[in-house]
Amino acid sequence: MKITKTQNKSALTFALEGRLDTTTSPELEKELKASIDGIDDLTFDFSALEYISSAGLRVILAAQKIMNTQGKMKVCGANADIMEVFDITGFTDILTIEK
Repeated sequence: MKITKTQNKSALTFALEGRLDTTTSPELEKELKASIDGIDDLTFDFSALEYISSAGLRVILAAQKIMNTQGKMKVCGANADIMEVFDITGFTDILTIEK
C-alpha cells in the first residue's frame, strides 16, 4: 500500500493506494498517530484503494473516535467493493462518506 499525506494547516488528507489489510494497516496506524495532533479536518481519499480488511476498518474506526473529540473526518472516493464492506459492517452509519 502507498500512503500519500497532504497537510494544509490543520487539515490533513491521507490518499491510500492498494490494499489496506492486516499487513499494511500498522503502517497507516503509525502514520496517523504521528500526524493527527492538532488536526481538526481529516480526510481519507480511497480513490486508489482496492481493498479494505477488518484490520483496516479498525484503523479507520480508531481515527474516527479521535476525530470525534478534535474535529471532523470524512472518507471519499471509495469504490463499490469498499462501499459494500462499509454497508455490511455498519460503517456507513458511523463515517461521513462522500462519493
